[in-house]
Formats: sequence, C-alpha cells, structure tokens
Amino acid sequence: MPKVFRPSTRESSILSKIESSKEHARRLAISAVSERLDRLANAIAMKLIESNLVETTNKNSLEEQIKRCLEKLTRSEEFDIDYQIAPIRNVVPQPHVVSLYVTAFVIEQLILHKDVVDIFGSDEDIYLSIHQQVKKILPL
Repeated sequence: MPKVFRPSTRESSILSKIESSKEHARRLAISAVSERLDRLANAIAMKLIESNLVETTNKNSLEEQIKRCLEKLTRSEEFDIDYQIAPIRNVVPQPHVVSLYVTAFVIEQLILHKDVVDIFGSDEDIYLSIHQQVKKILPL
C-alpha cells in the first residue's frame, strides 16, 4: 500500500510562504516594467542587435515591437503570461518572468515582423542577452 504524504502544518506554511513570495516578486517585476518601459525596450533592442542575435532593417521598429510586447505584459492576466512563456519556461533553471516573456515574444512572434531579417542563436542565448538588460534596469 503506497504511503500517503500529508505535510505537517509547519511544512505547509513554509511552502505557502515560499510560493507567495515568488508570486509577490513576479507581480513587482511586472509592475516595474511600466515605469521603465522606454529604457528597457531600448536596452533590449540594442543588445539583441549588438549581440548579432537579431538582424533587422530598422532598429526603431524593433524597439517599438519590444515596447509593445512589454506594454502587453503589464496588461496581461496571469494565465495569458503563463500561456505565452509555457514553451520555453525550462530554458534556464530559475527564469525571470519579464526576460522569459520577451524571449518568447522574440522567438515566436518577432520573427514574423516585416523588418526582421532573421533571428540567430539558441533560445538560451536570446534569454541570457535579454536577461542581462532586464537585470540592469529592473530591481530583481
């Protein structure tokens, strides 16, 4: 007969606190995006171009697309965010929600934009490049 695992009250409260702190950090990060929208979009666009991960005919258009992505993130429901990042959520061990959301956008939707010639690098390369800029601008 299999053993039934029933966490004690103490274990349950610890797990609950960990989960609530993760959710709180996620909400803080998403709300911080709206305060630094232009700066973050510019930094991400420049880094993607400088790292030769995105080849584009118009840098301003790329920046505008990333800005729209970030605006959408700030207005999205939790389910929509989780749905967007689901295909790549395991790209790194402890991903940042903003970096993951923008990475998913670059990989899945930005490639279809008329001003984007091509996207190079692995999903992890793109994530790390984006996350480097997010770390600089957003409080983590």
